[in-house]
Amino acid sequence: MATYVLIPPAGSGPWYWHLLAAQLRERGHDVVTVDLPCDDDSAGLVEYADAAVRAIGDRTELVVVAQSFGAFTGPLVCDRVQADLLVLLTPMVPLPGEPPGQWWGNTGYEQVRRAQAEREGWSPEESDDPRVIFFHELPPRLIEEAASRARDQSGTPFEKPWPLDTWPNVPTRALLCRGDRFFPIEFLRDLVSSRLGITPDEMDGGHPVALGRPQELAERLEAIRQDVCGVDSTRT
Repeated sequence: MATYVLIPPAGSGPWYWHLLAAQLRERGHDVVTVDLPCDDDSAGLVEYADAAVRAIGDRTELVVVAQSFGAFTGPLVCDRVQADLLVLLTPMVPLPGEPPGQWWGNTGYEQVRRAQAEREGWSPEESDDPRVIFFHELPPRLIEEAASRARDQSGTPFEKPWPLDTWPNVPTRALLCRGDRFFPIEFLRDLVSSRLGITPDEMDGGHPVALGRPQELAERLEAIRQDVCGVDSTRT
């Protein structure tokens, strides 16, 4: 049995993972859905990592899954606990010393989004519409609930440099979504390759893949865990 430690995207809480967590528990695993202090203006990335480490407690056989902005927190956690695997899901891959607020400009993200909008024929309004960019795969009921569960995201953790000098000594994989409209897959392929020197894994789905394709995501995470850790990932 593994312990999956799920670190959410910006402005999200444990609810974001509820469908995936059910799938992983069904497969016999323990699951920690980390509640980050995302709406606390006094909390930065160190406090985010503190919250995750407290939630983990004395659990072992850790598989840390960090999505999107959560990729700035996931490695900090793996630097402080003994993790078997770190999976970065549709990630903002950090560099040592890089403030998250500078990530967008450093990676050329805005140019990528403009090119995407031109290619898809989106209006400026459509390019900023969560129903177009984030939730295009989700049914209306789930979109409504996701919107009602959204949390404020403080700007504090975006301000200070990422505190690690080097990547933690943990096996690291990246899992990207081919239908991700927020972080287009060509952009993330290049980013993962240039910043981590690895070839990412890929699956179908949009950015909120834990809501849109929880069963498929659980299967892919289990396959990665089996590949890296050499353990049986079949259902118990």
